[in-house]
Amino acid sequence: MVRPTETHAGAADMATVHPVDYDDATDEVRAVYDDIMAIRKTDRVNTFWKHLAHHPPTLRRTWDSLKQVMAPGALDPLTKEMLYVAVSVAHGCDYCIASHTASARRHGMTEEMLGELLAVVGMAAETNRLAQAYRVPVDEAFQDPPGSPA
Repeated sequence: MVRPTETHAGAADMATVHPVDYDDATDEVRAVYDDIMAIRKTDRVNTFWKHLAHHPPTLRRTWDSLKQVMAPGALDPLTKEMLYVAVSVAHGCDYCIASHTASARRHGMTEEMLGELLAVVGMAAETNRLAQAYRVPVDEAFQDPPGSPA
């Protein structure tokens, strides 16, 4: 059964599709689920993936992209998760805020770090809107000089 959930606006939302449980999944979807559980070292698949399972190509593409983007690289896992939280807050995605805040905490994010992160997100949202509302042109000093490598 799909239950309404409270959104950031306080309105009840209903999922557009029912989650696809492992037992009801096609072999193609089960292969992605198995990979998710193996990579994350868990015995469950998050609801997000179960909803994407209605379109297996999107499920596979999104999971493959997420694995690549969130893999170790120049940015450490905590920084990547905190960036994910910041973007999720900016876009108003309650699911992603909850999921990536939990993951960031597992990677060592403290309550103080979360507070500072949200303060930066809030400040950026305010100044972004002010700059847009006033149609402030970009300072020449912030622009790359002609011929400089991008």
